Amino acid sequence: MSNFPEDYETDPGFDPAEDHMGPFYWRKEGDDYRCAFLAEQKNCNVNGFVHGGVLMSFADFALCIGATDHYNGESVTTVSFSADFMAAAEIGSIVECVPRVVRRTGSLAFVSGDLVSEGTVVMTASSVMKRLREKS
Repeated sequence: MSNFPEDYETDPGFDPAEDHMGPFYWRKEGDDYRCAFLAEQKNCNVNGFVHGGVLMSFADFALCIGATDHYNGESVTTVSFSADFMAAAEIGSIVECVPRVVRRTGSLAFVSGDLVSEGTVVMTASSVMKRLREKS
């Protein structure tokens, strides 16, 4: 993909909705993940900016990646999600999120992250996720 860093990965076929909106990408940086997507025309609203619903879906993707260590041994389902919009993201920009696990209990994960585009925080997000362990 042009204008997109080559060291990111994507998981086509894992989540059809994310495939349709994205692709959404991720890369491991030490113990953390950095998630990103390139804003395309298909992601925009009537005003020509990235649609808030797309930003929220991308944030959910990123927070899930962080909560599960990229689905290593478990999955999650979102119980609660909160977002605050700060600025608009424009077509052609790369939107990134580094998810932060705030707390993890035996059954829940609390995760937050800032969506950044062109050096500007465009949205903050936080989520409570139900941890779903793989059945053995």
